[in-house]
Amino acid sequence: MAIPTPVNGQITDSVTQANVKVLGDSPAMAMGAIYQSLAHSTGILYENAVSSQQQLGIAAQAATNQGVIQIYSIDTMADAVATSKIGNSDVPNNMLSLLTALKATSAGPV
Repeated sequence: MAIPTPVNGQITDSVTQANVKVLGDSPAMAMGAIYQSLAHSTGILYENAVSSQQQLGIAAQAATNQGVIQIYSIDTMADAVATSKIGNSDVPNNMLSLLTALKATSAGPV
């Protein structure tokens, strides 16, 4: 018990014991808070990992779709480019001239 004071000794002992209990519990409370913070941070880490995997999955699907679209459009685009080049050149006129000459030579008696 403390030195005699104007306060009752039982009250002084009670307050002292409560303070000792608080000091005794503080390391456990601090470790509990650290563990809670660690668990929360780990949870956020896993949430971010799942979100990243989902985004990568979406990007992979988009890339696959673009690749399939390009594969299916190769023939169409190649035909369009070839037709455009032939239409812009003098090949049709030359072919028509050759066809006319060929018909003219083959029309005679054999």
